[in-house]
Amino acid sequence: MRPVAWMIGAGMLSWLATVALVGAATGVAVLLGMIGPLAMATATWVLAERTYRHNPGRLTSLMVAAFAGKMVFFGAYVTIMLRLLSLPPVPFVSSFAGYFIALHVMEALCLRRLFAGGASCP
Repeated sequence: MRPVAWMIGAGMLSWLATVALVGAATGVAVLLGMIGPLAMATATWVLAERTYRHNPGRLTSLMVAAFAGKMVFFGAYVTIMLRLLSLPPVPFVSSFAGYFIALHVMEALCLRRLFAGGASCP
């Protein structure tokens, strides 16, 4: 569960720093760009860690299913944010892409540590 706390903490700190730099109006688009990737990364991590601890053989099928679910979720999420909420595209897409990459790298590093011996991530 520590990786989830790190993901949320790092996301919130970086968002607060961004709001301090660019202001609250752009901060809303940045926050909404962060929330989707953060929700998926934390949910995937919780499911992956739980599955690995109980039945490591099921992890691959879980990750494949999670990948397919993420594709559908992210397509709908970006469409809703840009078309229905009419968020400014540059801050939203920049935030979304940055958090998507950073959170998936963190998740990959945590998975590597989990596979190496079950050590908890930072």
